Amino acid sequence: MAASRSTILRLINASQHTLCPCHSPSHSHSHTGQLNALTQLRNFATPVNKVEKEYAFEVAASNLRFGDGVTAEVGMDLKNMKARKVGVFTDPNVAKLRPMQVAVASLEAQADVPFEIFDQVVAEPTEESWRKAISWARKHDFSHFLAVGGGSVIDTAKAANLFTVYKDADLMDFVNAPVGKGLPISQSLFPLIAVPTTAGTGSETTGTAILDITSRSFKTGIANRAMKPVLGIVDTHNTESCPSAVHISSGLDVLFHSLESYTAIPYTERTPRPCNPILRPAYQGSNPVADIFSLWALRTTVKYLPRIAKNHDDTEARRQMLLASSFAGIGFGNAGVHLCHGMSYPISGLNKKGPQYKHPGYLTDLPIIPHGISVALTGPAGIASLFPTPLVLIYLSVPIHCPFITGSSSRGPGDFQ
Repeated sequence: MAASRSTILRLINASQHTLCPCHSPSHSHSHTGQLNALTQLRNFATPVNKVEKEYAFEVAASNLRFGDGVTAEVGMDLKNMKARKVGVFTDPNVAKLRPMQVAVASLEAQADVPFEIFDQVVAEPTEESWRKAISWARKHDFSHFLAVGGGSVIDTAKAANLFTVYKDADLMDFVNAPVGKGLPISQSLFPLIAVPTTAGTGSETTGTAILDITSRSFKTGIANRAMKPVLGIVDTHNTESCPSAVHISSGLDVLFHSLESYTAIPYTERTPRPCNPILRPAYQGSNPVADIFSLWALRTTVKYLPRIAKNHDDTEARRQMLLASSFAGIGFGNAGVHLCHGMSYPISGLNKKGPQYKHPGYLTDLPIIPHGISVALTGPAGIASLFPTPLVLIYLSVPIHCPFITGSSSRGPGDFQ
């Protein structure tokens, strides 16, 4: 039954004669005393500190040099930097290949640039392998560092550089919280030049270094702008020797670096706002500058990764994937990644003590699920759980049929060889 006119008028009249008569248009008075009493009562309530959201973002990336054969310039670069002694990091496989041979020849061409080589970096480094590299670096008086290899080599060199400066620090002092203490890096590190030999991690552009915490069966790392190389030398010749399996795994890492950083939470939604700029994290959330690099890398990877997977000798595809790797590094190095990378860490971390799976095409005797593979395993389901996949693909102008993103293909990554 509809309310009568008289009922509605009574309600209006009652609302105008509440505890505070000033709500009625016929009254005009001050109710300061009532407000003061209310304020006193509120003082007994538990105070709630307002959590302020972030309002700024920073863009940090290494200088990059891209070209055919530019590794040969690294000796001159270190001489120009007035290097007193250089610590060179690589792994047992790259140590035998052309990229390392060219780098050593370039160093030897400079008579007054002495160097020492550590060639025992392991793929998917662990606490043990990092401690070994750090111990070696601390025994020498290096003024500069050079890394020639994939992401594992570059990340290990970053760690060695950091803990050479912080000679008394423990490994966990700078490892990301809550696993480690996540202490800020307040001292300047030594100059590091990174020469990537894979198109994947983008580590030559970032201040991030990742390792396996085997004692706890997961992966984590250190992320700080202070750790980024001063120069990344991106030589298109350096991925010629990569096996197809490495091209595919590394390329999948580029794919999800770019996709996750582009779809990361916006920087303006992050909390809490740092009380000091030094506490602003490297991974800040998506932002206008990172978006440009991430989106270009995503589109380029979707176009060229299937080509390099099918034809190892596709020079154009190899060049474009190297650029995409560096661009994605700049993107995620400032925006961060999310679900797929987060879920990849226990997959690879548990493998070393669990199934001990060894991925085909990787020259190592140790158990290994390559990082790109561990990310891609949950990638389609992870992205679909966060976003309507077709909508994302249309928005990004990416072909919806692309099997690397939609997961619509029944084939695995290895089937694209």
